Amino acid sequence: MKLNLFENIFLKDINIDVLPKTTVIPVGNIAGIKLYTSGVLVVGMSEIEGIDNKKYKPYENTGIEEGDTIISINNKKIETTEELVQEVNSCNGNKIEIQYMHENKSLECSITPIKTDKQEYKLGLWVRDSAAGVGTVTFYEPSTGYFGALGHGITDIDTEQLIDISTGEFVTTKILNVIKGESGKPGKIQGTVDNQKNIGIIIKNTKFGIYGKVENLNNINIDTSKEIELALRNEIQIGKANIMCSLENGKTEEYEIEIEKIYKENNYDNKSMLIKVTDERLLEKTGGIIQGMSGSPIIQNGKFVGAVTHVLVNNPQEGYAVFGDIMLKQMRTVE
Repeated sequence: MKLNLFENIFLKDINIDVLPKTTVIPVGNIAGIKLYTSGVLVVGMSEIEGIDNKKYKPYENTGIEEGDTIISINNKKIETTEELVQEVNSCNGNKIEIQYMHENKSLECSITPIKTDKQEYKLGLWVRDSAAGVGTVTFYEPSTGYFGALGHGITDIDTEQLIDISTGEFVTTKILNVIKGESGKPGKIQGTVDNQKNIGIIIKNTKFGIYGKVENLNNINIDTSKEIELALRNEIQIGKANIMCSLENGKTEEYEIEIEKIYKENNYDNKSMLIKVTDERLLEKTGGIIQGMSGSPIIQNGKFVGAVTHVLVNNPQEGYAVFGDIMLKQMRTVE
């Protein structure tokens, strides 16, 4: 749309992104998350003591850095740490060719592995091919079978970079403990993802949440009759709202919050709204917002407006939330 002053003076172009009327089912259930990387992620580096008792850094001057992803060795695709170890050990100390991703660019280098006193060959690289944890499912869209969760991306604990995934699983989880948050020390929900039932597949990990397809609706334990509209940003108001979250196994409850600030023009990160927990029941249980509550859907005036994303470390009663329309747009890119 072109904006003009008095029909004659051109001011600027405005891009308008209009979402059609959309309905979703807010969920609020805690779930287990399993992610598998595309290739293996380099999370650290260390010296190797060779069979001659000398120290080596075979990765030095190769260009490989923490946060890079190794995708092949000698033109053979690498998907797991076990495959990487096998290929390195099969080289018998000969130089190997590595293809890796650095800042979304495909690069190549050569490394000569070092033989240790255990008769193994090492590169001096610490790698990982998967990650697991718990989080909250935000919404489910019955018309497509897709879901959105967390409201923020999953980053590697060592590199602090968004994990580039190849596949992922959403599973039921058993809540083991709820640790109350306090100023300077965020609380968290502790749960297990072992021996749990499959909910669906995770297809995309973005800075605005994780998205995928529900395959076993019965395992997500939601009320399919509670489908509500997505609120447009101009419908969101400063004032009272509710969040849905699960702090006990098989039980989801609503708690009161206040939306304190709304950043309507924010499309670049997931800090769309400043919120505050006001419900005494939730404050007694958690002290406010804790890890694992990310993705808790926010309901205001009967509409889905967004999801909890961050806690303010020095004041766990307050935190940030992302707009629901941002999460929906991200889900629309899932294939």
